[in-house]
Amino acid sequence: MKKVKWGVLGVAKIGVEKVIPAMQRGKYSSVVAIASRSAQKARAAAKKLGIPRAYGSYEDLLADPDVEAVYNPLPNHLHVPWSIRAARSGKHVLCEKPVARSAKEARKLLRAREGAGVLIQEACMVRTHPQWLCAQELLRRKTIGQPRLIQGCFSYFNRDSRNVRNIATIGGGALLDIGYYPVTASRFFFEEEPLRVLGLLERDPKFKTDRLTAALLDFPKGQAVFTCSTQLVRYQRLELLGTKGRIEMPFPFTPPKNHSCRIVLDDGSGVQGKGGEVFVFDPCDQYRTQGDLFSKAIRDGTRAPIPLEDAVKNMAVIDAIFRSAKSGRWERV
Repeated sequence: MKKVKWGVLGVAKIGVEKVIPAMQRGKYSSVVAIASRSAQKARAAAKKLGIPRAYGSYEDLLADPDVEAVYNPLPNHLHVPWSIRAARSGKHVLCEKPVARSAKEARKLLRAREGAGVLIQEACMVRTHPQWLCAQELLRRKTIGQPRLIQGCFSYFNRDSRNVRNIATIGGGALLDIGYYPVTASRFFFEEEPLRVLGLLERDPKFKTDRLTAALLDFPKGQAVFTCSTQLVRYQRLELLGTKGRIEMPFPFTPPKNHSCRIVLDDGSGVQGKGGEVFVFDPCDQYRTQGDLFSKAIRDGTRAPIPLEDAVKNMAVIDAIFRSAKSGRWERV
């Protein structure tokens, strides 16, 4: 199968350090161009990564007829406008998460996708990682009985005022950055949508972004509860609790690509969680998998591996958490 030729908008850290190198190792992906508003930065990134072409504007990259698909890792407030421009230029789009700052914004991408006849997908790499697929299968087989509770935490410490995650006006803050993952996880593993949510935010007095956020999601099958923070010790964990057992994921969101990762199936036979089974997964670069699955869908003429509609639903949950934090009440999704 001929590789899909990709162009990248911007020289964001996640693109330069993680996604582009992963896609360059992919079976179906080839990165042929990169753009920045600074031609110098574009050339430097292209040289470092061995990318053939560098452009000093996003418009020039979108005008390149050789580019078939675009990866958009720009700051959150630029996800929708530049993804729409890429789609209207006839390019398929893989847009970094969150695909938008609200469900209303995300729906604009649905219209752009239909109008342009291209694929648009949110870069939600965790959903195709083997450990997530294994955990989902264990749940479907009722290995832990009826799943009733999902609980998680994701945090890091960042007080850099120049970092996009700390700029409120462009979509910074913990919930849009890393709270996104436990929201996705709860929907993915319950395989349904929450009916209502309760949210609590603590904002940084200087940045005005949410630096500590907690949420309770009420699903037909059970509940999900999580905390995320941009100003706590670096940590992540996810647990899926059922009526007969428990699944623990020590590195659910950013498992190391060069080391194996594991999930623990606790059968509930001991109070210290010693009964059960450990599933070990070989080193896996989830960004490479993400790029290859999307590229293969382009070549096969099939739907995107993760439908854009799912991203819209995820944003609807996040919207409701923000509303609840403001109203102090349960909010329906």
